[in-house]
Amino acid sequence: MVSKKVIKKILVLDTKYGPYKCIFETEKDMGGFLVEAQGLSGAISWGKTIREARLMIVEAIEGAIEANIVAGAEKSGLVQIKDNRRYVLTA
Repeated sequence: MVSKKVIKKILVLDTKYGPYKCIFETEKDMGGFLVEAQGLSGAISWGKTIREARLMIVEAIEGAIEANIVAGAEKSGLVQIKDNRRYVLTA
């Protein structure tokens, strides 16, 4: 059995919320690339190619940020979520 060498590459990717440093590494079991955004919990993805992994992690970064925004608004009472719909509470 031949073991595959893990290769790591760090790229800074632009998103609609600004640049994020991302760590790409080859995935031994499935092939392709595993990628994680540094400093942003929940922003992890995978792609068959570097190009696909880049597209997927940008989407994951933006989704994680938007989820944090909604969670913060809900916690502060600005938004109430029911049945997967957002209702804005007004004073």
